[in-house]
Amino acid sequence: MVICAIYPPLLSILYEIKPDLIFHLAAQSFVPYSYSVPIETLNTNVVGTANLLEAVRIIKAEQAWDCRIMICSSPEVYGQADNSTPITEDFPLKPLSPYAVSKVAEDMLAYMYYQAYGLKTIRSRAFAHEGPRRGDVFAVSSFARQIAMIERGMQKPVIKVGNLDSSRTYCDVRDVVRAYWLLLEEGQAGGVYNIAGDEAMMLREVLDRLLKLSSIRLPENVSIGVERKLLRP
Repeated sequence: MVICAIYPPLLSILYEIKPDLIFHLAAQSFVPYSYSVPIETLNTNVVGTANLLEAVRIIKAEQAWDCRIMICSSPEVYGQADNSTPITEDFPLKPLSPYAVSKVAEDMLAYMYYQAYGLKTIRSRAFAHEGPRRGDVFAVSSFARQIAMIERGMQKPVIKVGNLDSSRTYCDVRDVVRAYWLLLEEGQAGGVYNIAGDEAMMLREVLDRLLKLSSIRLPENVSIGVERKLLRP
């Protein structure tokens, strides 16, 4: 794997490798953190994406090289949606965080480079997905870690949470990876695709399911503590 953050090295590596497929997932991806560092989030996500697309454009123009590029956008671009309304790809974009704004910009950059320069960009908007080794700054991973710590006596019997009433769909990260691969193989260039689970679930339900898989129970030997710092603005 090659990690690229600066434009000239990125251009040099693409000249050398000329991949057939590019999966662009590099980003500052933690929504709450984006409120604290909006400029860093925009620079990382938007400028980073522009650097990649521009590098591909330059080499394509010089050497007639062509590749397919998946730009990983986010359902955060839709903002606060009514839970009773299915979110389709043509749903209005109403970003509510610096992270969401950065993803709208990435999304539009990908579409513009397709329309203006003929780059074969495909945009994905993957809803919540979970799996092994996900960082514990994210809610479900945090719940699982806290439950394990409490079971081992390494944490007081209080699970620290934010808003448990938020609702979303969930996928296994391995299914999302399969979807990414399928999109680059068969997706329509210039298109945008939602990737989501079949049904919405409140975080409270997710926590309940995790607790049922453990040896601790509410309210007998553990309690819930809401922490303001875990709530989004």
